[in-house]
Amino acid sequence: MESSAGVAGIRRSLQRIFLNEDVNFLLTNRIPRLWLTHLVGRISRIRHPLVCRTAIGLWKLFTDLDLSEARDTRFASLHECFIRELKEGARPIASDPALLTSPSDGIVGACGQIRGLEVIQAKGFPYTLTDLLGDDEIVETLRDGCYVTLRLTSAMYHRFHAPHDCRVSQVRYFSGDTWNVNPIALKRVEKLFCKNERAMIRAELDRSGHSILMVPVAAILVASIRLSFINVLLHLKYRGMNPIDCDASLAKGQQMGWFEHGSTIIVFAPAGFSLADGVSQGVTVRMGQPLLRLPTAER
Repeated sequence: MESSAGVAGIRRSLQRIFLNEDVNFLLTNRIPRLWLTHLVGRISRIRHPLVCRTAIGLWKLFTDLDLSEARDTRFASLHECFIRELKEGARPIASDPALLTSPSDGIVGACGQIRGLEVIQAKGFPYTLTDLLGDDEIVETLRDGCYVTLRLTSAMYHRFHAPHDCRVSQVRYFSGDTWNVNPIALKRVEKLFCKNERAMIRAELDRSGHSILMVPVAAILVASIRLSFINVLLHLKYRGMNPIDCDASLAKGQQMGWFEHGSTIIVFAPAGFSLADGVSQGVTVRMGQPLLRLPTAER
């Protein structure tokens, strides 16, 4: 009991320190971000019981890591814990075809209507879809549409899933930086999502035929994005914008991929879509819960 209380006290002290915005920003951004990301990636894959237990123990000091829903609770490496799968039925999927479900667990950040081609990163910090996606034709399909930003904390379930029955027709990978994507950094770094490593996943919904976009954005300590339907590991050794051909049919709730740690997924939909009931900034959602509602005519 005393040991548990001591660990809890250390955790609270560390979390109080990291809640200081200046300290948090300094420790998670004003460091060699790319070098540290590569280093942590290597350490996380070391398959040794002592290294694994020590790394997970240190991780628990900074987060409220809960493994009770994990399919397996014994891991050979920290990496296996990061990308853990969940027990069967841990994330019920809203079956209503009029609803687009959340592709991941996450805390809802900026969300709502796209104003022309402008999206909000944080209060006073807008960015444009052109800056994020770099394709005028695709960008125009989202003019005056709808979006939701989902932030995955490091302790959350890190896999993401199809939000609807769909066909993935295009993936583009953008190499970039690894700024932290927490609210503190989002208030200080303009166009942060447009600077970081990210992928663009374009999918056509079954029945309605609408095209939606999902943009997984990587961050510090998150040096790669794995997509289940293409045999390519997207990571920082790539440079520039890389189009990847694909043609994958996915059922609602089917796994699409995962981050190596925690980060952000932004979901974009064309005009006519709207936020599902209860979805607003600051709310925590789970994969499979309603996120967006399709246009009325398509219900």
